Amino acid sequence: MKQHRYRITVDHLQDPGGNPVTRAPLTFEVGNHDDIFAIVERMRGRGDFDPETAIAFAVGLKLFSETMLEHRDHPLFTEFRPHFQQFMKHLKRGPVQPGEAPAEPDTP
Repeated sequence: MKQHRYRITVDHLQDPGGNPVTRAPLTFEVGNHDDIFAIVERMRGRGDFDPETAIAFAVGLKLFSETMLEHRDHPLFTEFRPHFQQFMKHLKRGPVQPGEAPAEPDTP
């Protein structure tokens, strides 16, 4: 399967008390069937979250969903998969406007 390739780096900047942390960064390479940069821009444009949160949400979601897709038969995902699919349908419908009721979930 052809994929986009990414290098992810996580630097631990400080602990909960605000103290600096000196720890080697976590760096890894990963593939994804989607352009994560395009997904981040779409999430920013939705206005659900501030820009930093939109980045964290989009990147985390894409890393998680690609892992679940690549390991779709893993028992860890069996019960969660239908809920995740419903969540993704809801997410792809777009943001809920103020005063608008969220769409009812699809029923099987």
